[in-house]
Amino acid sequence: MHALSRRISDVLGLDPGVHAIEYDGHWYTWRQLADASKRIASAVQPGTDVGLLLRNSPSHVAALLAVLAAGGSVVVINPSRGDERIRADIAALALPVIVGTEDDITLLAHPADVATVVSIGDLDTAPRIRPGVPTDAGAGRVAVRMLTSGTTGPPKRVDLTYDMLAVSVIGTDFTTAPEPTGVSGNVAIVNAPLVHIGGVYRVLQCICQARPFVLLPRFELASWAAAVRRYSPKAVSLVPAALRMVLQSDLGPHDLAGVRAVTSGTAPLSAEDADAFFEKFGIPVLTSYAATEFGGGVAGWTLADHRKYWKSKRGSVGRASLGADLRVVSDDGVPLGAGQVGLLEVKPGQHGRDAAWVRTTDLARIDADGFLWILGRADQAIIRGGFKVLPDDVRAALENHPAVLGASVVGMADERLGETPVAMIELRRGESVTDAELVEYLRSRLAPYEIPSEIAIVEAIPRTPSGKADLTAVRRHFTGRDR
Repeated sequence: MHALSRRISDVLGLDPGVHAIEYDGHWYTWRQLADASKRIASAVQPGTDVGLLLRNSPSHVAALLAVLAAGGSVVVINPSRGDERIRADIAALALPVIVGTEDDITLLAHPADVATVVSIGDLDTAPRIRPGVPTDAGAGRVAVRMLTSGTTGPPKRVDLTYDMLAVSVIGTDFTTAPEPTGVSGNVAIVNAPLVHIGGVYRVLQCICQARPFVLLPRFELASWAAAVRRYSPKAVSLVPAALRMVLQSDLGPHDLAGVRAVTSGTAPLSAEDADAFFEKFGIPVLTSYAATEFGGGVAGWTLADHRKYWKSKRGSVGRASLGADLRVVSDDGVPLGAGQVGLLEVKPGQHGRDAAWVRTTDLARIDADGFLWILGRADQAIIRGGFKVLPDDVRAALENHPAVLGASVVGMADERLGETPVAMIELRRGESVTDAELVEYLRSRLAPYEIPSEIAIVEAIPRTPSGKADLTAVRRHFTGRDR
C-alpha cells in the first residue's frame, strides 16, 4: 500500500465520532466519511481507472478518498462542461468503473453494460453499486488523471502519480513523515472546485493532516465570509478573482479576525491588489506558482520571506518550494543569469530526484536571492505590426483602474497589423466607466501598440472552474469563433 493510501485510511479511523466535514450547515463525522468510503472502495481494485463526476459535496469527497485508499486511479470528469461534451468524453474513456450522483449517471454517463456503476447520494445513504464485467487493472502508479484548467482550449488530462500527490500534500519526506495522532482542533475552508487540482490538493491536505473542514459548493462571498467568522482559520486560500471580490466588499478586518495569511495562485495577482488587501485587512497575501503538470506548487512565499523581502521583491511569486529547482533559459535552452528574462524551466520536487527539466511557456526572471517573477506567457504574446504585446501587462494596467474589478486580454486577427490586443472588462460593484475613458487611462501607462483596439465591458468575465479567465470564451466574444 502506498504511503498516501495508508495515510488516508489511518486518518479516517483516528477519531470516528468527531466532526470531519461541514456542508450546508451540517457536520458529518469521520465515521460517516469512512463508512461511505469503504462502501465505494469495495467496487475498486488497485490500479483500476475510476471515472468520478466530481462535485463539491461530502459524498464526492468520500468517493475520491475511496479510490485513493484502494489504490485505484481517479479519472476526473467535470459534470458542468455541457451534456454532449461530457457524454463524448466518457464514451471515449471507456472506463471500467464510473461514480456519480444518480442524476449524473442517468443524464450524462450512459455507461456501457460492462462498466461497474456506483451511484452516490449523501453520506447517510448507502451507495448503489451495479457490478460490471471484471477487467484487468493497471500497475497502480497513477493516483489522479487530473483535468487542466482549459484556459486556452479544451481541458486535457495529466497523470499525477501517488508519489507526486504525496509530496504535495504530505511533504518530500512522505515515506517517513510522522502521522497525526489525533484530529486537529483547527477548521479549514475548502472553496476550490474538486474538478481542479486546487480542490483535490486542499481536500487531501486536510485529510492527511486530520483537519476538519468546511466544504463550500463554490466560492460565494457571503457563505465564505460566514465560515471565516465562525471558525477563524489561520490561513485561507483565494484565487485572484475571489480575492478581488473580498477586497472590494464591505467586509472589514473584524470579519477576517484570526486569519494570519491568504494564499493565492492559479492566475496572476498584481502586487497592487496584494498591497491593497494588506492595507485593508492587515493580512499578507502569499502568492505561489503551480501547474497541474507539476503535481502542485513549485514556488511560493512564506510568512518569513514576506516579512523580510516583500517591499523589495513585491510582485514575485516567491522562491522554489517542495524540493523544486528553477532556472531561466534562452529560446535555445541556454541557462541565463540572475535577473535575465527568458523561458522558465522547472524540476518539480514532485517528480523525484532524477526528474528532467520541464520547459514551460512562461516568460520569467529569477533574481540573485532566488525570487521568481512570472512576466507572461510566451505562447500568448501578441505581435502587433512587429511589436510584441504581453497580455498580462495590458491586463495588469487595466486592473489598476479604480473602476475595474477584472480584465482579460487576448489577440484578435488584423489584416494590416497581423494581430491586435482586445480586452474584456468586468467592473466593480456600483462603478461605471466607458471604453474611451479606459483607453485614455492607458495612454500614460502603456506603449501605443499595447493599447487594446477594442474594449468590451461585460457583467462577468467567463471563467474556468479554477477561477482563471476562459480565454477561448473571451476570444469567441470578439470573433464569434475559437482561435
